[in-house]
Amino acid sequence: MSTPTTLVIGNPRQGSRTSTVAVALADALRTALAPEGVTLAEPDVVDLSELGAIIPARASSSVAAPDAVEQALKAVRQPGLLIVVSPTFKGAYSGLLKLFLDMLPIDGLSGTVAVAAMTAGWARHRGAADQFLCPLLTELGASVPVPALSVIEEEFADLNPVIGSWITSHAPTLGAVLWRHRDGFERLSVSMENRSPIPTGGS
Repeated sequence: MSTPTTLVIGNPRQGSRTSTVAVALADALRTALAPEGVTLAEPDVVDLSELGAIIPARASSSVAAPDAVEQALKAVRQPGLLIVVSPTFKGAYSGLLKLFLDMLPIDGLSGTVAVAAMTAGWARHRGAADQFLCPLLTELGASVPVPALSVIEEEFADLNPVIGSWITSHAPTLGAVLWRHRDGFERLSVSMENRSPIPTGGS
């Protein structure tokens, strides 16, 4: 059984280098986790640059989100591997990503195993993903078993070394966690399909 996978790209600009990093990371994880006994499904891609214009400026449980946004939220909540990649804006993740994730209910990511990654222009921002994005995903109920990947400006030209080094360090741990959760993912998926819709965050 393959593990459901969702890839969230949090850059508001289409065709960004963040998107390139996100796709490269997802591909590398599929290759690296196979020897760990984990087969990742082809990822459902949630590219927020395609949704930015229709994501509400404030989450509200009393106002229905557009269908495309609801489908994106459903994809993000599916039990399995969740890969979230954002650019660094003013030392933290993008505002668009925060707006989107604010639409999730409390513990909206429970049942997911999340991997965080951020791109940045300067080395001083290399820790932003661990400092800001990982805690956000944890707050929403995701399991975040490994440190985040950070890719800075000088590494964009050749992603293989930085992603490869991160994979070598953390794929075994991530693979072990996904392997332990494999049966639970299927049970949670069935449970979510039979569950009534949960209001999004906000008031």
